[in-house]
Amino acid sequence: MTEIASNVNHTPSEKNYPLMTAVLFWCGLVVVSSLYITIPLVSVFAGDFNVSPSKSALTSSAFSFCYAVGFLFFGPLSDRYGCKRIILFGLGVLTVVSPIIGLFNNLSWLIGLRAIQGIAAATYAPAALAYVVEIFPEEKRITTIGFVSTGFLMAGIVGQVISSLISQSFGWNYVFYLLGVVYLITIGLVVKFIIPNGGVKKVKGSIIAPVKQMGKVITKKPLFFCYIITVTLLLSFVGMYTALGSYLSGPLGLNNQNILFIRCIGILGMLVSPFAGQLVTRFGILFVLRGALSLAVLGLGIMGVSSNLAFLIVMTVVFVAGISITVPTLISLVGRLGGAARGTAVSLYTFILFIGATIGPIVTVDLLKIGSYFMTFEVLALLLGMGLIVSFILNIRD
Repeated sequence: MTEIASNVNHTPSEKNYPLMTAVLFWCGLVVVSSLYITIPLVSVFAGDFNVSPSKSALTSSAFSFCYAVGFLFFGPLSDRYGCKRIILFGLGVLTVVSPIIGLFNNLSWLIGLRAIQGIAAATYAPAALAYVVEIFPEEKRITTIGFVSTGFLMAGIVGQVISSLISQSFGWNYVFYLLGVVYLITIGLVVKFIIPNGGVKKVKGSIIAPVKQMGKVITKKPLFFCYIITVTLLLSFVGMYTALGSYLSGPLGLNNQNILFIRCIGILGMLVSPFAGQLVTRFGILFVLRGALSLAVLGLGIMGVSSNLAFLIVMTVVFVAGISITVPTLISLVGRLGGAARGTAVSLYTFILFIGATIGPIVTVDLLKIGSYFMTFEVLALLLGMGLIVSFILNIRD
């Protein structure tokens, strides 16, 4: 049970929702970009430190694992101490740790510091989503979550592109120096434009009580079905881009610049995410969820059929558009079904979402080892299709 010690001293008319949304989008983009910046650097680290690519890939895995686990704790902590405080804490740690990473030329230190960076980055998503639910009026929530989710998804492309460009021009160390500067600027934006949420909350019970509550949340049938869908989203998204990069550089023989250009085109599919709220208002949340998943499965399933580059690019945009609508729609549904345990439900959602992102490349690499690119795309589409089937079983009145 929660008691509010003080209320926000801002009336709705004083809140600049578009500007707040823009800052939340920017924060999501720059924070989650840290997850992806070492993907193009795996071969660089392998050469610089004279290790295998699988060992240098631990710079990504260490971040991903700590990032996902951190979600389980920072959602409850944002309830206890306030979302803005948690966001600022995470940005502060990222501002300090990121440039320090660039100073080390030892892989073990890099992996350890990337783990710390992952924990710090995990502060943002659960705190930001809880903030939107608490501060924004109901009619604006899905649209705002759509913008925030777009930032999360765009980070998967922007992080890799910026990392590649900076490392090729100045060296990998400067990728982390730049991040430190970006996070420092972002702190200023949050301090100035994000209002405090709901005052300080007096939460009874131990700090791990919400974590224990997750056992009860996940056993609720509608939420359990939502979480099954959740794990397939970024698993297929990151998996698709992993397979696509290998396919474009291998059989199609494209250079790094062309591959980066094709990755950037995927951003077109992400531009539909902010319209998820309007679609839900008009057609209903389950209809939009099922339609978006169907679109994503269709795009991914057809990708392996043809080697025509233009056709492949179009299907990539179709797939990304489906995922980009599904993510904010599902977040909104989880928040609605969570009820009084909304914060816990959303924290568990973000944990499962990025666990999918962690295992996506692993599944894809194993598939590419034992089969063709066509088989890899089709298996990823099948996994996402399982989420689509579950969406038809889901009944929000259960």
